[in-house]
Amino acid sequence: MLSEFELIARYFSRPPAPDSRTALGVGDDCALMTPAPGMQLAISSDMLVAGRHFFPDADPVMLGHKCLAVNLSDLAAMGAQPIAFTLALALPEARAEWLEPFSRGMLALADEHGCELIGGDTTKGPLTISITVFGEVPPQQALRRDAARAGDDLWVSGTLGDARLALAAYRQEYPLNAEELALAAPRMHAPTPRVALGLALRGIAHAAIDISDGLAGDLGHILQRSHVGATLDVDALPAGAALQQRDLHLRRRFTLSGGDDYELCFSAPVRQRDAVYNAAQAAGTAVTRIGSIDAALGLRLLDASGEALQETPDSFDHFRS
Repeated sequence: MLSEFELIARYFSRPPAPDSRTALGVGDDCALMTPAPGMQLAISSDMLVAGRHFFPDADPVMLGHKCLAVNLSDLAAMGAQPIAFTLALALPEARAEWLEPFSRGMLALADEHGCELIGGDTTKGPLTISITVFGEVPPQQALRRDAARAGDDLWVSGTLGDARLALAAYRQEYPLNAEELALAAPRMHAPTPRVALGLALRGIAHAAIDISDGLAGDLGHILQRSHVGATLDVDALPAGAALQQRDLHLRRRFTLSGGDDYELCFSAPVRQRDAVYNAAQAAGTAVTRIGSIDAALGLRLLDASGEALQETPDSFDHFRS
């Protein structure tokens, strides 16, 4: 059985990259970072608990990817460039056959985004993964939740709902055949943080949020913080490839409230439509215009014909769900 310090040295200690912002990384009481001149630090933390956020027998490679991806998604929503992260890890036992693939999946995504592991902690306990991620953004360019303005277009990146559809299959709520599950499951197990899109939207979009608890609920945070309302064309919401094959009711439910999508929902001025499409193309990410920001408070849902829907979308809540 590995000791705590053997575990850290073997799986989570690496030499700094040549362009590292870290003056001192793993191995001391604190890490030392040197932000780029004139930049603001963007900092976010997420905790994933076995049995709550992922299945206890989840594939460790994909789990390593996902635990960092959900944090990078927060940076993407702020238009921040990832630079570093810390990892706090509670393990029932230190098993090499789990730690090696877990660290491999996590560090592969870290390398993809130039995000260096600079410290953290390990202990024995129920499997829990807590990451704090650090990014940089120029002053006045962060995509804040409180910046939406009446008249803005509403947009969403990528597709929605396949992660929730996969979860429904695992829970035996809805049957999926092997082909359908293979199509939906990667969206649940290995989400893609839209970092490139967030960076490309700086100076174009007003407000943004990443969709972790469902579009309707997460959009609600923008509306509340910005003191505005919104109108959504529910049938314009881009359903995932597997969800597209299901009935209209399920498509509406899971695109509105599914959760675990880790796409970006953002608002931008109407005059910036071409700039949004150009930014999306540069980032290699599809975007869809799904509605508008209104001066009148509240969220209004319309179908493809413009008729009001009586859907009552919900969102994930850690203490109620």
